[in-house]
Amino acid sequence: MSFKIYKRGQGINTRLWSGLVCFAITAIGCFRLYQILLSRTNNIWLYTLAPTGVCAAIALLIFWLVNKPNIADFMIAAEGEIKKVSWSSRREIVASTTIVIGVVLSMGAMLVGVDFVFRSLFEFVLKLYE
Repeated sequence: MSFKIYKRGQGINTRLWSGLVCFAITAIGCFRLYQILLSRTNNIWLYTLAPTGVCAAIALLIFWLVNKPNIADFMIAAEGEIKKVSWSSRREIVASTTIVIGVVLSMGAMLVGVDFVFRSLFEFVLKLYE
């Protein structure tokens, strides 16, 4: 298990943000572990060092995984592909979003209308056979 940075400077954004997000999730989990242990024990060493040790161990694991050659190569390639994407302009995104929201609202209104018609029809049929 080596703790050196693999291909330093390549795929740095993808690896950095992946590692930070994984660490944030780990830190939240360790804080929750701290809260649980704090409520169940009075041993200060247990409820402080256990979550700290778990967090440190997982942080080392995350660092190792992010710099593992096959995972790092995948992240470097993914970042390279993201740089090739032609992103839509703000105007196109606003227009597309407006169209999608309009279609969803109109479909919702039509479904409410169809639901009302069928409910009225079924209530009428049920009243006939009472």
